[in-house]
Amino acid sequence: MNVVIDTNVILDVLSQREPFVKHSTSVLMLAAKGKFSASMTANTVTDIYYITKKYLQSHEAVKDALLGLMDVLDIVDVTKTDCIKAFNLPVNDYEDALLAHCAKRIKADYIITRNLKDFTNSPVNAIAPEEFLSRFFPE
Repeated sequence: MNVVIDTNVILDVLSQREPFVKHSTSVLMLAAKGKFSASMTANTVTDIYYITKKYLQSHEAVKDALLGLMDVLDIVDVTKTDCIKAFNLPVNDYEDALLAHCAKRIKADYIITRNLKDFTNSPVNAIAPEEFLSRFFPE
């Protein structure tokens, strides 16, 4: 199985956002154990850096966190063609449209996100971390 992880799921873990951190952490831990293939888009890296640096107040801490993520998640490049084609998707938020298009290009099975409504018209099905875990990795 191949998934793309949305920025909000990663931020749940890095920022320890309750009540979401438990399920989001479980998703990343399963990816780290090789239970499925997981990616984030290249622009997600810059978004996470910017947002997390405000939270952690340390370049080194953010760098370490992102390098740790890169040990677990593949990075999907974002090309000029991706940027253009994302405009044609019936997804209201451009950042989400770009992620959805990249997910389609790499033939992802799911986008794991907490913002399901933002991916209603996505070419790749979106699934919440909790639902992903209960459907594919029931305890």
